[in-house]
Amino acid sequence: MRKASNPPALATLILMTATSTVTLNMIVPSLANIALDLDADYALVSLALGGYLAVTAAVQLGVGPLADRIGRRPVLLAALVIFTLASLGCAAAQTVWMLLAFRMLQAAVVSGCVLSLAIVRDITEGAEAARLLGRIGMAMALAPMLGPMLGSVLDAAFGWRVVFLLYAAAGAGLFCLAWSDLGETLRRPAGEGHDGKRLTALLREPVFWCYALCTAFSTGAFYIFLAGAPLVAAVIFGIGTAELGVFVGSITAGFMTGSWLASRLVDRHPPATVMLTGRILACLGLLLGLAVIAMGHLTPAMFFGCTIFVGLGNGMTTPNSNAGAMSVQPRLAGSAAGITGALTVSGGALMTTLTGLALSGKPSPMLLLGLMLLACFIGLLAAAAAIRLSKGVSRVQPT
Repeated sequence: MRKASNPPALATLILMTATSTVTLNMIVPSLANIALDLDADYALVSLALGGYLAVTAAVQLGVGPLADRIGRRPVLLAALVIFTLASLGCAAAQTVWMLLAFRMLQAAVVSGCVLSLAIVRDITEGAEAARLLGRIGMAMALAPMLGPMLGSVLDAAFGWRVVFLLYAAAGAGLFCLAWSDLGETLRRPAGEGHDGKRLTALLREPVFWCYALCTAFSTGAFYIFLAGAPLVAAVIFGIGTAELGVFVGSITAGFMTGSWLASRLVDRHPPATVMLTGRILACLGLLLGLAVIAMGHLTPAMFFGCTIFVGLGNGMTTPNSNAGAMSVQPRLAGSAAGITGALTVSGGALMTTLTGLALSGKPSPMLLLGLMLLACFIGLLAAAAAIRLSKGVSRVQPT
């Protein structure tokens, strides 16, 4: 296993990832109050979510190659400065346009998620990289659950501007932590260059795209669930708001369990095997659910019980598929992480939209599970193709 001269603590990497993740949805409970306070249309204010998500995809595409060229540390520190200042700008905004402008600048914080993955690949490889990514994945699952809860409490007690002040405090604190704990982990031999040629070579590698598509479609099944499950829960099962969080959160609990399993299993089994097992579990769980529904047995426990397998499978798959994508060209781990992240976010946005259209009439539990199964199956095919392409291919690269 390779060692960096000053590898960061795992807690630092987890906080980098969690901050990037929680920034998206902590403001969800405040959107209505923001629209009222700034005298703006709610649809316009909601761009603070949809528009922000689109900008994060673009940021990931740029941040990865930049970090591969000049290093992880300077890119992360600069991104945290931008995020902190933008958060203060959001807190002080007097118009919706000023709020949205600073909100888009906040997207710089997604660099933390991209670079945490790249840093793991810088300081480890193989099973160890997958193990650490599995632990980081648990934070990625927990943060979106806690964000809206904390945001709603702050908004009710102090108003929506305090949410952005908390963002600013988190950015400043993470900057100080990164400054003291994060040394430069990108090690480049003297005289090495040609990043453009290396990036072109990465983009021409079918095995990279197979790993990236495995991550994108695996996560896409989760996005499909988020888009359709609340509607199915309300219309078909009559589940109220109070219960909805528990049922919808079940898939996240599955993801955390799968991430924990992945971090354990890679010590005893090849990462590719764990990745493929995760895809098979997700598909089998959904197939079982569809079979039970076809036999006329439809209950909330059965429906949401089978979707837990999607979370479980994703937790086992994504740490290993991400590690695989970043291992194709180890010197471009940042670029690989950024491209994979952008592909996942943009693909998730598309799948969410298509799911909404498909369920716009009477929501169908079987249709929702079928859409999730389609995404999981494509992820399974991508995982199998990645393993097949990796076999017998010898890459001799500087590490």
